[in-house]
Amino acid sequence: MTIALDVDPQQVQGRTVLTLMGSQTLGGVGVAAGIAVGAVVAADVSGSDALSGLATTTQVLGGALATIPVAALMATRGRRVGLVTAYLVGAVGAALAITATATGNFLLLLVGTTLFGASTTANSQSRYAATDLAPAERRGRHLSWVVWATTIGSVLGPNMVGPGRGVAETLGIPPLAGAWVFSLAGFLVAALVLQLLLRPDPLLLSRRLHATEPEEQAVPAAARRGNVRTGLRLILETPAALWGTTALTVGHVVMVAVMVMTPLHMTHGQAQIELIGLVISLHILGMYGLSPVAGQLTDRLGAPAVVLVGVGILVLACVLAGISGNGHSTTLTLGLVALGLGWSCTMVAGSQTIAGSVPVAERAAVQGAADLVMGLSAAAGGALAGVVMEFLGYDVLCLLAGLAALALGAFTVARRSVVSLTG
Repeated sequence: MTIALDVDPQQVQGRTVLTLMGSQTLGGVGVAAGIAVGAVVAADVSGSDALSGLATTTQVLGGALATIPVAALMATRGRRVGLVTAYLVGAVGAALAITATATGNFLLLLVGTTLFGASTTANSQSRYAATDLAPAERRGRHLSWVVWATTIGSVLGPNMVGPGRGVAETLGIPPLAGAWVFSLAGFLVAALVLQLLLRPDPLLLSRRLHATEPEEQAVPAAARRGNVRTGLRLILETPAALWGTTALTVGHVVMVAVMVMTPLHMTHGQAQIELIGLVISLHILGMYGLSPVAGQLTDRLGAPAVVLVGVGILVLACVLAGISGNGHSTTLTLGLVALGLGWSCTMVAGSQTIAGSVPVAERAAVQGAADLVMGLSAAAGGALAGVVMEFLGYDVLCLLAGLAALALGAFTVARRSVVSLTG
């Protein structure tokens, strides 16, 4: 049973998806610009390749930790408040990263990149906002369109490194800090778009729509408040949510571990920073460009089938990247594009499963907990990637990442029969 509303939920859903696509485009510029220069700046400021991964690692860690307060904000005050707050914190982080690069302060840089990570929380939680009012049979497609919108900004972001040099010269800051100026601007405008246009709030409206359903009334108070600890418990108790969380987590760890070390791998071969930015742009195009295809396949074939496709692509990506030499090569570029495609399959299918596996009132808690697990795991993977790169090399790093992808494939085959989506 549902309650009468003074708005058409499907019209609101259409506006919601368009608004989220706009904010994702703007936020994507900021996130990708920061990723493109993070490892190189960290190595320069710290003077150690072994510490180079910490810039991206702290960004990922910051994004993971930010899901705790953001999930609570969303559960109590809606998607808009949570997303806007996350972007504003990311903007503060970008400002601190600029200052740290200019002053050569490595500790301040890590503080800045940690806060910067809140912007990735906004990016990732936006995909769930797209499912709040979506019909069950179109959940994957609506989610994937918001993921796809990140393509535009994320492909442009790494290519802001070149124009950023001119901005940096004008502001009197180091050349690579200019990329973070674009991050700061992107986050602020994305927050403004959401504040003005994400109305009515899709999560709060969905709760009103389903308020009288028995399963919604039985939701624990802690889950309604977005308690991440309760969300973790619910994930462990719900087979579909557990599998979905595993799928998106492992896919994300594999992608982050290889991607964050690729700029350093290219730098060792004397590749120019603009060329590094181009390769990362193509990688991000792979991540987001075909996400609507992954979404439609998930709705039609089921999430496990799409994850298995993603696993195969991730393994291929690790092989191609692992056999590439230092610097730039076609093999490396193809590997990074494939790495993005494989990630897209695991992310879309895993997220769609999580969104449909629990009642509406539990979603913020479960989705926040899932992204927390994903983010913390990727942060650990990014940190270990720097150590592996330093002592064993990029090829061994790719080998280990490929083995992790194969483990996800085995887990999916073993649990395929128990993964079922609920509307």
